[in-house]
Amino acid sequence: MGPTGSGKSALALELTERLPAEIVSVDSAMIYRGMDIGTDKPSRAVRTRIPHHLIDICDPAERYNAARFITDATAAIAAITARGRLPILVGGTFLYFRALVHGLSPLPGADPSVRAELHREAAARGWPALHGELAQIDPATAARIAPGDTQRLERALELVRLTGQVPSRLYTKNGTGAAFNFLKIALWPYDRNALSAKLARRFSHMLEQGLLCEVKALRERGDLDESCPAVRAVGYRQLWHYLDGACDFAEAERRAIVATRRYAKRQMTWLRGESDIIRVAAGETALQAVWLELQRGFGRVFSGFDRATIRRTISKLICAPPTTTKGDDDNGQDA
Repeated sequence: MGPTGSGKSALALELTERLPAEIVSVDSAMIYRGMDIGTDKPSRAVRTRIPHHLIDICDPAERYNAARFITDATAAIAAITARGRLPILVGGTFLYFRALVHGLSPLPGADPSVRAELHREAAARGWPALHGELAQIDPATAARIAPGDTQRLERALELVRLTGQVPSRLYTKNGTGAAFNFLKIALWPYDRNALSAKLARRFSHMLEQGLLCEVKALRERGDLDESCPAVRAVGYRQLWHYLDGACDFAEAERRAIVATRRYAKRQMTWLRGESDIIRVAAGETALQAVWLELQRGFGRVFSGFDRATIRRTISKLICAPPTTTKGDDDNGQDA
């Protein structure tokens, strides 16, 4: 785990080159086909060499949620372990991580009448005003939801009106988590200024790679709009506004960079509230630090594996830990 730009994806690839492992993506934007540049997906060559799961499993018009992720991730993890390999879960959609580890809260379903009421209020007052309302009654949840994330904001306020309780309290009432042992490691960028500059460079590089053309291709389908979570992914939404004529290109780029930085900040806020997470400084020494944590946590992580897998992994882990990380690219997207 870790905020966008912390180097999760590159580190996971380094680990799979040294361990009998496969990668399970925990990213709510990488699931969509045709969204490659803006999500910084691993190339097809990389995915051919190193198995990745839960990438390109949905059309951008589809909606995907935590319940479906639990089903898909549990199946992927079971298949990987059955092959005698280690599943490495990598991504920045922490709601999915939490749902998999702790289970989903027993929450009420959607209520059309409440949602219609919220949409009427949003039309009259604006979604930012409703976000302010949520911030007054549940600051913790509001800090994790961007004012423009209308889907999650709607759901949070719907829960308040249906249950009379704030979402942050409801979400602590977990269901049954997956029957796996997890070693939770977060890459932590202690130099926030360096992270901020890196995120700006990364988005500029995505534009050079053809991100605008990718967004144009999505628009030309004719069946997508901002009601689709895929279109609301960071970078895609801002360029969509540019193509709508709502701003010029330079302003769209600026807004996308600001949105990415805010996203990273929300991710770090989320991580601070999680328990049992081992923080590792992001950067060149991260691989070595994570390797040592795997050695320390070996018994807990591999308690359910067969002996052959344990022997193979031990033979890898007892080697001296690697000293550097090759790169620090990261997908860093969330719808």
